[in-house]
Order: sequence, then structure tokens, then C-alpha cells
Amino acid sequence: MKISTKGHYGVQAMFELARHYGMGPVPLKTIAGRQEISEHYLEQLIAGLRKAGLVSSVRGAQGGYILARDPADIKVGDIVRVLEGPIAPVECVNDNETEHCLRSEFCITRGVWEKVKDSIEDVLDSISLADMCKEAEKEMKECE
Repeated sequence: MKISTKGHYGVQAMFELARHYGMGPVPLKTIAGRQEISEHYLEQLIAGLRKAGLVSSVRGAQGGYILARDPADIKVGDIVRVLEGPIAPVECVNDNETEHCLRSEFCITRGVWEKVKDSIEDVLDSISLADMCKEAEKEMKECE
């Protein structure tokens, strides 16, 4: 499984919002500039994240975007699933797939792919935006 720029940039944008959590809305232009992401592309990503209830928009001159929940309650896996879809290296282990492989009951490789999927999900669901912010602060202190 390869994470596309949707997932990659989406996590970066959400990290930027987490860094400013509780300090008011962050304009899209600011997020795009700090994370070096196309503002137009970022608009598309934010729309999906807003629809999923991960971010909220604030209108007006001082408007922008804020996290809809505490950074500790938003996992990287939540963001990736919204922007990329199910986390599955092959279709036969996709939880959302209604049509299963005819060989799934006796396919020896299916077990391998399930373990890969479970491992990826475990990692992505174990890291919150708050964890990322703490790690960034730690790295900044080490650079001083």
C-alpha cells in the first residue's frame, strides 16, 4: 500500500491545525505556505476532512479552519481513511469490500495480507495529532 499525496498532505495540514489548536482559526493560505502545499489542492483535501467532521470552518476576515476535536482524539489513521479510503494492501482484506474472493477460505496468502493490514492500522491508529505535536516540540528543543 502506498499513501498518495492526499494522505500525506492531509496529515501535514492536520498537523498544522493541531499546532495551533485553541489559538483560533488558521487560514488555508497559511497552512499551504507553511507546509508547502498547493492552496488549490489543499482546498480539496480540507473539504473531505470537513465533511468527515475532522475540521470546522470559520467564516469572515479572521476566518480559516480549526480542528473539530482535540488533537489527542484525532489519529493519523482517521485522516488517512478519510482521504485514501480503507487501509488494505489488497482487495480481499478490505473491510468495506462486499464481494469477497472465491478463494478466500483456502487462500494461504490472505493471512499474510491481513497481518500487513492489521500492522499498518495499528501504527496509524496509535499516533494522534497531539503525539505528533509533542514529537515536533521535542525535535525543536534538540535543534536549539
